[in-house]
Amino acid sequence: MEFGWDDEHSGYRAELVSFLNDELPSHWHGETAILGSNANTKYSRRFAGLLAERGWLTPHWPADFGGYDASPWMLAVLGEELWSRGEPRGPQYMNANWIGPSIMANGTPEQQARYLPPISRGDVIWCQGFSEPNSGSDLASLSTKGVVDGDELVVTGQKIWTSYADVADYQELLVRTDPTAPKHKGISWVICDMSTPGIEVRPIDTMAHHTDFAEVFYDEVRIPLTNVVGELNDGWRVAMSTLSFERGTAFMADQIELAATVEELIVEARNRCDARGRARIDDDEIARRLATARAEVAALRSMTVAGISRTRRSGMPGPEGSLIRAFHGELHQRVYQLGMEIIGTDALGLTPIDGDGNWTGPYLQSFAYTIGGGTTDIQRNIVGERVLGLPRPPR
Repeated sequence: MEFGWDDEHSGYRAELVSFLNDELPSHWHGETAILGSNANTKYSRRFAGLLAERGWLTPHWPADFGGYDASPWMLAVLGEELWSRGEPRGPQYMNANWIGPSIMANGTPEQQARYLPPISRGDVIWCQGFSEPNSGSDLASLSTKGVVDGDELVVTGQKIWTSYADVADYQELLVRTDPTAPKHKGISWVICDMSTPGIEVRPIDTMAHHTDFAEVFYDEVRIPLTNVVGELNDGWRVAMSTLSFERGTAFMADQIELAATVEELIVEARNRCDARGRARIDDDEIARRLATARAEVAALRSMTVAGISRTRRSGMPGPEGSLIRAFHGELHQRVYQLGMEIIGTDALGLTPIDGDGNWTGPYLQSFAYTIGGGTTDIQRNIVGERVLGLPRPPR
């Protein structure tokens, strides 16, 4: 199959590319940095504002909330171009693609009026407080507690692997507000101001030299009950809508980077030799795996296009997003594993720190791609139950 773009989308892409070429080179550093440095962190806020001025930060949102009802195809173009430049919006892609839409779908008019305009203007950064040290894949087992005290929730507990918590203004936070209810029934989805007393953020430095992650500790943090999105103890339903938006959009554009990586690997395989002096591309197994990787990236793009088509018809990402999520994570790992095999021990000197290459860091980071946002096993369960209609196994 061949996928093209109509004149409207092609024209938008050309305008966007021209803007990025003019704006980014002297400001944004690192091909896939997301943030990566204090300079990038500061600049991404400014850049999000520049996008907002052009209507490009939340174009897919309804006009009432700061968008102009752009189609999912327009959003795909935006995502492809920004991710191919290392995502200069920084963590604000989360605001635009799943945190804001969750508040639109589940929040009160007052919550929407207060929290959505700053997102659409690029004024704020949000983070996601879901995972805990003992509640990752089994998210519903979370134990951070929220006790009702008058018109406030008093929150005590810990979250982990919270991306960008150290720079965030707000957090979408899941807390257990009814410890006596079944675990899926006693959770609430809460808007947490990260400047509230009692919050401590500890950045986590990873083996891939990323410092995006953090632990967050809550010591009797007081949050107004008016910050509960949806009903009290109805947070699991709200969280499922959040994860639906995330899985439907979070990896939509990454195939552009992945496709470029495969093509770069083909060049590496032609230029690098094995111990016998033979080009790596002349190894039949290496050539087969490169061809397979190129074909699988094309398949990922086809799956993504099909997902966009479904979303346009239904208005809401469906469980099919878990197919894309699972395939993407495993493919990402296969591509970077192949890269390490082709480059060999030379890759040990090509770290993001010295700026001479981009292999060991992304390779190490690739291990997270089958864990973050729900493990591959979780995605397969979703596909089995919600796409294929298979019965749940007995508990």
